[in-house]
Amino acid sequence: MRLPFRRRVDPVTSDVVGHALRAPSRLHSFNRYEIKYLLPSEQVPELRAELAARLDADSYSTDGGYGVWSTYYDTRDLRFYWEKIEGLRFRRKLRIRHYGDRFSVGDDTTVHVEIKQRVNRVTQKRRVALPYAQARELCDRRVLVEAEPFLEEVLELITRLDLRPVTMTGYQREAYVGRDADLGLRVTMDHRIRGRDRDFDFAADADNRLVVPARLSVVEFKANDRVPYWLTDLAARMNMSVVRVSKYCQSVEAFGRAPRSIFHLPDTDFSEV
Repeated sequence: MRLPFRRRVDPVTSDVVGHALRAPSRLHSFNRYEIKYLLPSEQVPELRAELAARLDADSYSTDGGYGVWSTYYDTRDLRFYWEKIEGLRFRRKLRIRHYGDRFSVGDDTTVHVEIKQRVNRVTQKRRVALPYAQARELCDRRVLVEAEPFLEEVLELITRLDLRPVTMTGYQREAYVGRDADLGLRVTMDHRIRGRDRDFDFAADADNRLVVPARLSVVEFKANDRVPYWLTDLAARMNMSVVRVSKYCQSVEAFGRAPRSIFHLPDTDFSEV
């Protein structure tokens, strides 16, 4: 059933919360170029050593990295999925994202409501941090929890396209950031990429299935302007292959929500985790 567009109302004043005294926007946004590669697990230590010599570890990327969990929203006919598969010059995704241990997530845990979109070759990301209960109230119950322009845009997108949660993905991430001449550069290595197609509460006691073979990691080079030559040379030296893999699309196909596309990774070494 399509839920109506609703605003949270203050029980005392009956005014829409936030309109009387609007705080500065908490929107975080950036544009960048991204290149994705597949890397066999046995090559991860070599790449890690090369990156550590030139880049700084992300402040959260200690003791093997950190968890990244995302609930993706789409239409009944998977409009966002097909936009990616068909390679449209303008495409987007809506998700709720949590960094860290999913089993520790509660109503007050900070998560991010995020729109990620691609405009030609540039990836644009906009997001706002919210308590998890408010994020789900916005995205699932369609209630405007704050008078924030970005949240109004999210709610309009959800109601206009009748979006609903479709799949969840999770993985362990190692991240490195540039210094000196490489400021603005970010490199991530994502391991044990898994997901599920139901029980979308982050902390739900539900099984997750590997949606990318455990023997493969997804590596991304992300830069504000261009990826430095030393990094692309390193990728070539290690025979890293550029791919159009999407964790979201991979998960949709792994659970039979859409036919396997030409970009789907082979189903070898998959298991439940």
